[in-house]
Amino acid sequence: MNKEINNHAMISFDAKSINEGFARMAAAAFIMGVNPTMEELSDIKTAVSEAVTNAIIHSGAGLVEMECSICGRLFTVSVRDRGIGIADIRQAREPFYTGKPEEDRSGMGFAFMEAFMDEVLVESEPGEGTCVTMTRLIAGND
Repeated sequence: MNKEINNHAMISFDAKSINEGFARMAAAAFIMGVNPTMEELSDIKTAVSEAVTNAIIHSGAGLVEMECSICGRLFTVSVRDRGIGIADIRQAREPFYTGKPEEDRSGMGFAFMEAFMDEVLVESEPGEGTCVTMTRLIAGND
């Protein structure tokens, strides 16, 4: 197996909940070239699901963009929306915080992303949208 794979993909889709599964499976298919373990695959799918769900909820009716890359064994995924943005990123990353309590959200999205990925970077501007970039080193089954 080529351990020095370098690859890049970018997709965009409507901010509709039906597309969360599509994004999760697209990310999973993308990393198959580095032969991830089942645990790594599951962790990445969960983190992508959380990031995409947040983007869908907070983007309005726009598009969600997902960009994936692999450099060697380092997987990076960015999920971007052009929605309402986050006024206080630190507060939003606190477990159980939700910007939409009326929708019975658990407020655990960022906590799950941080638990399953090696690094999570959140960039946001109120009224401009949010970009969540996550990385994970894939040990794999080699």
